[in-house]
Amino acid sequence: MTIIKHFADFYQFAKKNCLLLLLLMVFSKSFGYALRAILYIALSNKQKENIQLDEIAEQLALPRHFLGKVMNKLTNERILNSIKGPHGGFSITEETLQTTLIKIIEITGESEQFDSCVLRLRKCNAANSCPLHAQIESLKNQWYQIVSTTTVDDLIKKEQPDFIRSIAII
Repeated sequence: MTIIKHFADFYQFAKKNCLLLLLLMVFSKSFGYALRAILYIALSNKQKENIQLDEIAEQLALPRHFLGKVMNKLTNERILNSIKGPHGGFSITEETLQTTLIKIIEITGESEQFDSCVLRLRKCNAANSCPLHAQIESLKNQWYQIVSTTTVDDLIKKEQPDFIRSIAII
């Protein structure tokens, strides 16, 4: 196990291990549930029109009640359609595939991640910066650019074998 004693060591370690840096900017379960549900519905809509909440929760191994709240937010923002009743469920809208990840981040209340300090100190900026601010700021800007330009359709186009199973893994 690597022991990190100084901020410079941390930065070099993070730079070599991009996953660690991304984990520092982890979004909530709400965002993960929303994205995974949207992907599942978009991929499943090819076989059937409406996907019921119970099926999504079961197939993605998500808690039904919490997922229902997330799905309501997505429906209210017109990312998904919702039809009540025994033959109802969720389906994609004309906008679903063109929805950017940043839009989903905003819907789930995660946009403050881009303004927060990577060290979880008070809000830092160029005038009042933490020891890592200068190094991390460009990475945060790149991350923001990625989520601002990546759409649901982009993720689906990169579909790999067993994609549905891969989004079910927490």
